[in-house]
Amino acid sequence: MVLGTYIAEWRAINGCTISSLAQKAGVDQALVSKYENGKRMPSEKHVELLAIAMEVPVTELRAKYLVDKIVGLLQYELRPQEILMAAEDRMEYLVSQKALYEPKLSDGVLQKLLLIDERHKRWQATKPLQGVQLQKMEEYFNTRYTFESNRIEGNTLTFQETHLVVSEGLTIGGKSMVEHLEAMNHSEAIGWLKDMVRGNEDVTRRSVLDIHRLILKSIDTDNAGVYRSVPVMLGGSEHKPPLPYLLDKLMEDYFVHYQRQKQVLHPVILAAEMHERLVSIHPFIDGNGRTSRLVMNFILLKSGYTIANLKGDYESRMAYYRALESVQVDNNPEPFYHLILDKVKESLEEHLAMV
Repeated sequence: MVLGTYIAEWRAINGCTISSLAQKAGVDQALVSKYENGKRMPSEKHVELLAIAMEVPVTELRAKYLVDKIVGLLQYELRPQEILMAAEDRMEYLVSQKALYEPKLSDGVLQKLLLIDERHKRWQATKPLQGVQLQKMEEYFNTRYTFESNRIEGNTLTFQETHLVVSEGLTIGGKSMVEHLEAMNHSEAIGWLKDMVRGNEDVTRRSVLDIHRLILKSIDTDNAGVYRSVPVMLGGSEHKPPLPYLLDKLMEDYFVHYQRQKQVLHPVILAAEMHERLVSIHPFIDGNGRTSRLVMNFILLKSGYTIANLKGDYESRMAYYRALESVQVDNNPEPFYHLILDKVKESLEEHLAMV
Protein backbone atom coordinates (compact mmCIF):
# COMPACT_ATOMS: atom_id res chain seq x y z
CA MET A 1 0.00 0.00 0.00
CA VAL A 2 1.48 3.32 -1.10
CA LEU A 3 -0.02 5.35 1.73
CA GLY A 4 0.95 2.84 4.43
CA THR A 5 4.52 2.63 3.17
CA TYR A 6 4.77 6.41 3.10
CA ILE A 7 3.55 6.72 6.71
CA ALA A 8 5.96 3.99 7.88
CA GLU A 9 8.92 5.62 6.12
CA TRP A 10 7.97 9.04 7.49
CA ARG A 11 7.85 7.65 11.03
CA ALA A 12 11.25 5.98 10.61
CA ILE A 13 12.86 9.18 9.32
CA ASN A 14 11.31 11.32 12.03
CA GLY A 15 11.70 8.84 14.90
CA CYS A 16 7.96 8.91 15.57
CA THR A 17 5.99 6.05 17.08
CA ILE A 18 2.51 5.05 15.91
CA SER A 19 1.23 6.06 19.32
CA SER A 20 2.66 9.59 19.15
CA LEU A 21 1.49 10.10 15.55
CA ALA A 22 -2.00 8.92 16.45
CA GLN A 23 -2.13 11.21 19.47
CA LYS A 24 -0.93 14.22 17.48
CA ALA A 25 -3.46 13.55 14.70
CA GLY A 26 -6.31 12.81 17.06
CA VAL A 27 -6.89 9.43 15.40
CA ASP A 28 -7.24 6.09 17.18
CA GLN A 29 -3.87 4.30 17.43
CA ALA A 30 -5.31 1.00 16.22
CA LEU A 31 -6.64 2.70 13.09
CA VAL A 32 -3.30 4.34 12.29
CA SER A 33 -1.65 0.93 12.62
CA LYS A 34 -4.16 -0.59 10.19
CA TYR A 35 -3.64 2.29 7.75
CA GLU A 36 0.10 1.72 7.84
CA ASN A 37 -0.22 -2.05 7.40
CA GLY A 38 -2.65 -1.67 4.51
CA LYS A 39 -5.42 -3.48 6.35
CA ARG A 40 -7.81 -0.55 6.15
CA MET A 41 -8.31 2.60 4.07
CA PRO A 42 -8.58 5.86 6.01
CA SER A 43 -11.39 8.34 5.51
CA GLU A 44 -10.57 11.57 3.70
CA LYS A 45 -10.87 13.39 7.02
CA HIS A 46 -8.27 11.12 8.60
CA VAL A 47 -5.95 11.67 5.62
CA GLU A 48 -6.20 15.39 6.28
CA LEU A 49 -5.58 14.99 10.02
CA LEU A 50 -2.56 12.74 9.43
CA ALA A 51 -1.09 15.18 6.90
CA ILE A 52 -1.39 18.02 9.42
CA ALA A 53 0.18 15.90 12.17
CA MET A 54 3.02 14.83 9.86
CA GLU A 55 3.46 18.41 8.61
CA VAL A 56 3.31 17.34 4.97
CA PRO A 57 1.06 18.84 2.26
CA VAL A 58 -2.44 17.40 2.39
CA THR A 59 -2.35 17.11 -1.41
CA GLU A 60 0.73 14.86 -1.20
CA LEU A 61 -0.81 12.45 1.30
CA ARG A 62 -4.15 12.54 -0.51
CA ALA A 63 -2.47 11.61 -3.81
CA LYS A 64 -1.06 8.45 -2.23
CA TYR A 65 -4.44 7.70 -0.68
CA LEU A 66 -6.11 7.99 -4.10
CA VAL A 67 -3.54 5.66 -5.69
CA ASP A 68 -4.46 3.01 -3.11
CA LYS A 69 -8.14 3.66 -3.69
CA ILE A 70 -7.82 3.20 -7.45
CA VAL A 71 -5.79 0.01 -6.99
CA GLY A 72 -8.46 -1.28 -4.62
CA LEU A 73 -11.17 -0.63 -7.18
CA LEU A 74 -9.33 -2.31 -10.05
CA GLN A 75 -7.39 -5.15 -8.46
CA TYR A 76 -10.06 -7.76 -9.17
CA GLU A 77 -11.11 -6.48 -12.60
CA LEU A 78 -10.33 -8.66 -15.60
CA ARG A 79 -9.16 -5.76 -17.81
CA PRO A 80 -7.85 -3.01 -15.54
CA GLN A 81 -5.72 -1.42 -18.27
CA GLU A 82 -8.78 -0.90 -20.47
CA ILE A 83 -10.62 0.77 -17.61
CA LEU A 84 -7.66 3.02 -16.84
CA MET A 85 -7.39 4.06 -20.48
CA ALA A 86 -11.08 4.95 -20.59
CA ALA A 87 -10.75 6.94 -17.37
CA GLU A 88 -7.68 8.72 -18.73
CA ASP A 89 -9.56 9.75 -21.89
CA ARG A 90 -12.41 11.14 -19.82
CA MET A 91 -10.07 13.00 -17.48
CA GLU A 92 -8.38 14.66 -20.45
CA TYR A 93 -11.79 15.90 -21.57
CA LEU A 94 -12.74 17.16 -18.12
CA VAL A 95 -9.42 18.92 -17.59
CA SER A 96 -9.85 20.67 -20.90
CA GLN A 97 -13.32 21.75 -19.77
CA LYS A 98 -11.75 23.70 -16.91
CA ALA A 99 -11.18 26.45 -19.43
CA LEU A 100 -14.95 26.87 -19.37
CA TYR A 101 -15.09 27.62 -15.65
CA GLU A 102 -14.20 31.24 -16.39
CA PRO A 103 -14.37 31.28 -20.17
CA LYS A 104 -12.45 33.92 -22.06
CA LEU A 105 -15.17 35.18 -24.35
CA SER A 106 -14.20 36.47 -27.76
CA ASP A 107 -15.12 39.95 -28.94
CA GLY A 108 -17.70 38.40 -31.25
CA VAL A 109 -19.41 36.59 -28.36
CA LEU A 110 -19.29 39.70 -26.17
CA GLN A 111 -20.87 41.81 -28.93
CA LYS A 112 -23.71 39.33 -29.26
CA LEU A 113 -24.24 39.32 -25.51
CA LEU A 114 -24.60 43.11 -25.56
CA LEU A 115 -27.27 42.86 -28.25
CA ILE A 116 -29.05 40.12 -26.31
CA ASP A 117 -28.95 42.17 -23.10
CA GLU A 118 -30.58 45.10 -24.88
CA ARG A 119 -33.38 42.93 -26.28
CA HIS A 120 -33.79 41.16 -22.96
CA LYS A 121 -34.38 44.49 -21.22
CA ARG A 122 -36.94 45.46 -23.84
CA TRP A 123 -38.74 42.13 -23.45
CA GLN A 124 -38.86 42.46 -19.68
CA ALA A 125 -40.30 45.96 -20.02
CA THR A 126 -42.92 45.25 -22.69
CA LYS A 127 -44.00 41.59 -22.56
CA PRO A 128 -47.71 40.93 -21.96
CA LEU A 129 -48.24 39.80 -18.39
CA GLN A 130 -51.50 37.92 -18.84
CA GLY A 131 -54.53 37.39 -21.00
CA VAL A 132 -55.27 35.83 -24.38
CA GLN A 133 -52.26 37.42 -26.12
CA LEU A 134 -49.78 35.80 -23.76
CA GLN A 135 -51.61 32.48 -23.94
CA LYS A 136 -51.57 32.45 -27.73
CA MET A 137 -47.91 33.45 -27.88
CA GLU A 138 -46.89 30.69 -25.48
CA GLU A 139 -48.97 28.13 -27.34
CA TYR A 140 -47.37 29.03 -30.66
CA PHE A 141 -43.76 29.10 -29.43
CA ASN A 142 -44.15 26.00 -27.25
CA THR A 143 -45.60 23.98 -30.11
CA ARG A 144 -42.90 25.16 -32.50
CA TYR A 145 -40.20 24.28 -29.96
CA THR A 146 -41.70 20.80 -29.48
CA PHE A 147 -41.86 20.32 -33.26
CA GLU A 148 -38.25 21.38 -33.89
CA SER A 149 -36.68 19.62 -30.89
CA ASN A 150 -38.37 16.33 -31.80
CA ARG A 151 -37.49 16.81 -35.48
CA ILE A 152 -33.81 16.95 -34.54
CA GLU A 153 -34.23 13.44 -33.12
CA GLY A 154 -36.04 12.09 -36.21
CA ASN A 155 -39.72 12.67 -35.40
CA THR A 156 -41.64 13.12 -38.71
CA LEU A 157 -44.71 15.01 -37.44
CA THR A 158 -45.10 18.33 -39.23
CA PHE A 159 -45.62 21.57 -37.32
CA GLN A 160 -49.36 21.48 -38.05
CA GLU A 161 -49.58 17.83 -37.04
CA THR A 162 -47.68 18.55 -33.83
CA HIS A 163 -50.19 21.31 -33.04
CA LEU A 164 -53.13 18.96 -33.63
CA VAL A 165 -51.59 16.30 -31.38
CA VAL A 166 -50.64 18.53 -28.43
CA SER A 167 -53.47 21.07 -28.59
CA GLU A 168 -56.39 19.09 -29.98
CA GLY A 169 -55.50 15.57 -28.87
CA LEU A 170 -55.94 14.23 -32.40
CA THR A 171 -54.32 11.13 -33.86
CA ILE A 172 -52.47 11.58 -37.15
CA GLY A 173 -52.86 8.76 -39.65
CA GLY A 174 -49.65 7.15 -40.85
CA LYS A 175 -47.64 8.36 -37.85
CA SER A 176 -46.40 6.02 -35.15
CA MET A 177 -47.64 6.00 -31.57
CA VAL A 178 -44.11 6.82 -30.39
CA GLU A 179 -44.12 10.02 -32.48
CA HIS A 180 -47.43 11.04 -30.91
CA LEU A 181 -46.09 10.33 -27.43
CA GLU A 182 -42.89 12.28 -28.12
CA ALA A 183 -44.95 15.34 -29.03
CA MET A 184 -47.27 15.08 -26.03
CA ASN A 185 -44.44 14.34 -23.62
CA HIS A 186 -42.29 17.23 -24.81
CA SER A 187 -45.20 19.65 -24.61
CA GLU A 188 -45.93 18.48 -21.07
CA ALA A 189 -42.25 18.92 -20.17
CA ILE A 190 -42.35 22.57 -21.31
CA GLY A 191 -45.36 23.21 -19.07
CA TRP A 192 -43.55 21.50 -16.23
CA LEU A 193 -40.49 23.75 -16.77
CA LYS A 194 -42.65 26.84 -16.48
CA ASP A 195 -44.23 25.53 -13.29
CA MET A 196 -40.71 24.95 -11.93
CA VAL A 197 -39.74 28.53 -12.80
CA ARG A 198 -42.85 29.90 -11.10
CA GLY A 199 -42.02 27.79 -8.06
CA ASN A 200 -38.46 29.18 -8.02
CA GLU A 201 -37.00 25.69 -8.30
CA ASP A 202 -33.54 25.03 -9.71
CA VAL A 203 -31.44 22.67 -11.80
CA THR A 204 -30.86 19.65 -9.58
CA ARG A 205 -30.45 15.90 -9.97
CA ARG A 206 -34.13 15.45 -9.25
CA SER A 207 -35.27 18.08 -11.76
CA VAL A 208 -33.10 16.69 -14.58
CA LEU A 209 -34.30 13.14 -13.92
CA ASP A 210 -37.90 14.40 -13.82
CA ILE A 211 -37.45 16.12 -17.21
CA HIS A 212 -36.06 12.93 -18.69
CA ARG A 213 -38.85 10.88 -17.11
CA LEU A 214 -41.41 13.08 -18.84
CA ILE A 215 -39.61 12.79 -22.19
CA LEU A 216 -39.69 8.97 -22.16
CA LYS A 217 -43.02 8.55 -20.36
CA SER A 218 -44.97 5.60 -21.84
CA ILE A 219 -42.22 5.18 -24.47
CA ASP A 220 -39.47 3.48 -22.43
CA THR A 221 -40.70 3.22 -18.85
CA ASP A 222 -37.75 1.15 -17.62
CA ASN A 223 -35.18 3.78 -18.68
CA ALA A 224 -37.22 6.93 -18.03
CA GLY A 225 -35.50 9.08 -15.41
CA VAL A 226 -32.67 6.54 -14.95
CA TYR A 227 -28.98 6.84 -15.80
CA ARG A 228 -27.90 4.28 -18.37
CA SER A 229 -26.13 1.11 -17.28
CA VAL A 230 -24.61 0.22 -20.66
CA PRO A 231 -22.03 1.89 -22.95
CA VAL A 232 -23.31 3.89 -25.93
CA MET A 233 -21.80 5.00 -29.21
CA LEU A 234 -22.87 8.07 -31.18
CA GLY A 235 -23.27 7.43 -34.89
CA GLY A 236 -21.31 9.85 -37.05
CA SER A 237 -19.50 11.47 -34.12
CA GLU A 238 -15.92 11.19 -32.90
CA HIS A 239 -17.06 11.88 -29.35
CA LYS A 240 -17.24 8.80 -27.14
CA PRO A 241 -19.59 9.20 -24.16
CA PRO A 242 -18.17 8.02 -20.82
CA LEU A 243 -18.66 4.48 -19.61
CA PRO A 244 -21.60 3.83 -17.25
CA TYR A 245 -19.55 3.45 -14.05
CA LEU A 246 -18.33 7.05 -14.46
CA LEU A 247 -21.79 8.60 -14.73
CA ASP A 248 -22.69 9.10 -11.07
CA LYS A 249 -19.54 11.12 -10.38
CA LEU A 250 -19.73 13.05 -13.65
CA MET A 251 -23.34 14.02 -12.98
CA GLU A 252 -22.50 14.98 -9.41
CA ASP A 253 -19.78 17.26 -10.81
CA TYR A 254 -22.28 18.61 -13.35
CA PHE A 255 -24.61 19.89 -10.62
CA VAL A 256 -21.72 21.22 -8.50
CA HIS A 257 -20.46 23.14 -11.54
CA TYR A 258 -23.91 24.64 -12.11
CA GLN A 259 -24.21 25.84 -8.51
CA ARG A 260 -20.74 27.41 -8.63
CA GLN A 261 -21.17 29.11 -11.98
CA LYS A 262 -24.76 30.38 -11.89
CA GLN A 263 -23.65 33.45 -9.94
CA VAL A 264 -20.66 34.05 -12.21
CA LEU A 265 -21.50 33.33 -15.84
CA HIS A 266 -23.86 35.28 -18.06
CA PRO A 267 -27.16 33.33 -18.03
CA VAL A 268 -27.02 32.59 -21.76
CA ILE A 269 -23.44 31.28 -21.56
CA LEU A 270 -24.39 29.23 -18.50
CA ALA A 271 -27.41 27.79 -20.33
CA ALA A 272 -25.27 26.90 -23.36
CA GLU A 273 -22.60 25.29 -21.22
CA MET A 274 -25.01 23.18 -19.18
CA HIS A 275 -26.67 22.08 -22.41
CA GLU A 276 -23.35 20.98 -23.91
CA ARG A 277 -22.07 19.31 -20.76
CA LEU A 278 -25.20 17.23 -20.30
CA VAL A 279 -25.40 16.04 -23.88
CA SER A 280 -21.65 15.24 -23.81
CA ILE A 281 -21.94 13.16 -20.64
CA HIS A 282 -24.91 11.46 -22.34
CA PRO A 283 -26.25 9.97 -19.10
CA PHE A 284 -29.35 8.33 -20.59
CA ILE A 285 -30.04 5.56 -23.07
CA ASP A 286 -32.27 7.89 -25.10
CA GLY A 287 -33.63 11.42 -24.86
CA ASN A 288 -30.32 13.11 -24.06
CA GLY A 289 -30.69 15.83 -26.69
CA ARG A 290 -34.24 16.79 -25.78
CA THR A 291 -33.41 16.73 -22.06
CA SER A 292 -30.30 18.88 -22.57
CA ARG A 293 -32.21 21.44 -24.62
CA LEU A 294 -34.96 21.56 -21.99
CA VAL A 295 -32.39 22.12 -19.23
CA MET A 296 -30.91 24.95 -21.28
CA ASN A 297 -34.32 26.56 -21.66
CA PHE A 298 -35.11 26.02 -17.98
CA ILE A 299 -32.05 28.15 -17.16
CA LEU A 300 -33.06 30.77 -19.74
CA LEU A 301 -36.65 30.96 -18.47
CA LYS A 302 -35.41 31.31 -14.87
CA SER A 303 -33.43 34.36 -15.97
CA GLY A 304 -36.35 35.97 -17.77
CA TYR A 305 -35.42 34.96 -21.32
CA THR A 306 -37.64 33.36 -23.92
CA ILE A 307 -37.33 29.78 -25.17
CA ALA A 308 -34.39 29.30 -27.56
CA ASN A 309 -35.45 27.04 -30.39
CA LEU A 310 -32.86 25.03 -32.32
CA LYS A 311 -34.31 24.00 -35.67
CA GLY A 312 -34.48 20.42 -36.90
CA ASP A 313 -34.06 20.78 -40.67
CA TYR A 314 -31.01 19.01 -42.12
CA GLU A 315 -28.69 22.02 -42.40
CA SER A 316 -29.57 23.34 -38.93
CA ARG A 317 -29.20 19.89 -37.39
CA MET A 318 -25.77 19.40 -38.96
CA ALA A 319 -24.66 22.84 -37.75
CA TYR A 320 -25.82 21.90 -34.25
CA TYR A 321 -23.91 18.62 -34.29
CA ARG A 322 -20.76 20.28 -35.64
CA ALA A 323 -20.89 22.95 -32.94
CA LEU A 324 -21.26 20.31 -30.24
CA GLU A 325 -18.40 18.27 -31.64
CA SER A 326 -16.12 21.31 -31.67
CA VAL A 327 -16.40 21.32 -27.87
CA GLN A 328 -16.39 17.56 -27.37
CA VAL A 329 -13.49 16.77 -29.69
CA ASP A 330 -11.55 20.03 -30.18
CA ASN A 331 -12.34 21.63 -26.79
CA ASN A 332 -13.47 24.78 -28.60
CA PRO A 333 -16.77 26.17 -27.26
CA GLU A 334 -16.84 29.22 -29.56
CA PRO A 335 -19.04 27.77 -32.35
CA PHE A 336 -21.52 26.41 -29.81
CA TYR A 337 -21.69 29.73 -27.97
CA HIS A 338 -22.41 31.52 -31.24
CA LEU A 339 -25.11 29.01 -32.18
CA ILE A 340 -26.98 29.41 -28.88
CA LEU A 341 -26.48 33.19 -28.78
CA ASP A 342 -27.99 33.51 -32.26
CA LYS A 343 -31.02 31.44 -31.25
CA VAL A 344 -31.57 33.38 -28.01
CA LYS A 345 -31.37 36.70 -29.88
CA GLU A 346 -33.68 35.40 -32.62
CA SER A 347 -36.23 34.22 -30.06
CA LEU A 348 -36.27 37.54 -28.19
CA GLU A 349 -36.74 39.44 -31.46
CA GLU A 350 -39.61 37.18 -32.52
CA HIS A 351 -41.35 37.61 -29.18
CA LEU A 352 -40.89 41.37 -29.28
CA ALA A 353 -42.33 41.51 -32.79
CA MET A 354 -45.49 39.76 -31.61
CA VAL A 355 -46.16 42.01 -28.60
